[in-house]
Amino acid sequence: MTEVALIDAGGANLGSVRYALQRLGVEPRLVCDARGLEGAARVILPGVGSAPEAMARLNNQGLIEPLLRLQVPLIGICLGMQLLFEHSEEGDVPCLGLLPGRVRRLTPAPSIRVPHMGWNRLLPLRASPLLAEVPEGANAYFVHSYAVPLTTAAVAACDHGGMFTAIVQQGVRCGAQFHPERSAETGARILRNFLEMDAA
Repeated sequence: MTEVALIDAGGANLGSVRYALQRLGVEPRLVCDARGLEGAARVILPGVGSAPEAMARLNNQGLIEPLLRLQVPLIGICLGMQLLFEHSEEGDVPCLGLLPGRVRRLTPAPSIRVPHMGWNRLLPLRASPLLAEVPEGANAYFVHSYAVPLTTAAVAACDHGGMFTAIVQQGVRCGAQFHPERSAETGARILRNFLEMDAA
């Protein structure tokens, strides 16, 4: 069985991500330090909360340098995806810089609520193993106030008062702005695709 490391980044969604993986037949290894990443074939970085708090926690756990050196597939979920980019407007904090781009606050409008909360459609932009067997018009569950504008690494977008990156993949570095663990069959399919994607 593929060894999956699930980073305990202090988010409230840790248990639900673990349960989603268990439903796929995977018992993840909970990781709180660099040693926990050793031997992992897949790494998952979930996150709920603020970017400054999450980056401080990763630093305190000694995980920043190991994540920067990581050669196996990595997926960030929700805030975890935002941390993969260079910088977040939330607290004006530098992030991991594994992907090019900056995290911006969503702009509210009369018909646009922030935080963006609820189901919304995924809009595929280009082919990706993460989207294999995900049907056209699939919906996912979002809860966030910050997002990454569309980048060259985006493989799916979402529209909430403007387009933002919903799914990202650049080599083995991946991310989902939504919560796959709360996105029913669509989320389960994307998690399975991540677990089964080519590690090269």
